[in-house]
Amino acid sequence: MRAILVVAGGVFRDSIRDRIAYGLVFFAVLLIAASVLLAQLTAGQDLKIIKDLGLAASLAIGVLISIFFGIGLVAKEVDRRSVYSLLSKPVTRSQFIAGKYLGLVVTLLINLAVMAAAMYAVLGYMDWMATPELRASWDAPALDPRMLKAVALIGVELMVVTAITLFFSTFSSPFLSAACTLALYVVGHFGEDLKHLDKLVPSQALATVGRVIYYVLPNLAPLDVKGEVVHGVAVSAQHVLLATLSSGLYIGVLLTASALIFSRRDLK
Repeated sequence: MRAILVVAGGVFRDSIRDRIAYGLVFFAVLLIAASVLLAQLTAGQDLKIIKDLGLAASLAIGVLISIFFGIGLVAKEVDRRSVYSLLSKPVTRSQFIAGKYLGLVVTLLINLAVMAAAMYAVLGYMDWMATPELRASWDAPALDPRMLKAVALIGVELMVVTAITLFFSTFSSPFLSAACTLALYVVGHFGEDLKHLDKLVPSQALATVGRVIYYVLPNLAPLDVKGEVVHGVAVSAQHVLLATLSSGLYIGVLLTASALIFSRRDLK
């Protein structure tokens, strides 16, 4: 476990020194703050716009950071030959993969927490400025604690994206890793459509292919509850738990496959 923490610490230190990550998070915070001005252009929808934009910006920036840093977790170490000195120490290749993943996940969760805090700060300002009549017209309170469920599931989604990126980075180029991760991310949000493709297309063969893809690729749709919390629709704890457990299982499979592939890779 100590070896994993050492590798994770190295990833975390490298990521917090990178100005690109700071720039992306700062852009997200600025966008969330600017949403107050944008919301004033809409009648009666100001709070929903701020919540929706805040959650969407947090997810988008998190995905960009995950892919940008994830594609170089393995490839950069191999190209710089630093992986040889690292693996010459009491660190196995499986621990190397686990440490890389853990370090980037910690970085992402910290960035997500900063963006969530900025969103709640803006919402707190809106709540402070609102009249009692305006508060009564809202579908949900400005500082609705149920939004934390959406933030938590965004964190789980970023963990899945990071695992996918790390998986591809163990055997492909950075560009291909980024392209494949982005493709799986997009397809993952259409999981339910793939599962019920037989109701949308007449071809049984195509419907079977869609069902196979549904069970093989990650299903990210259950992790997207932004629309529900923005409109004050309750998201059950059971849904959050099941979505987290299923995603955790998929992450475990991806990390295991990544470790197996990297353990068999010829680094010469």
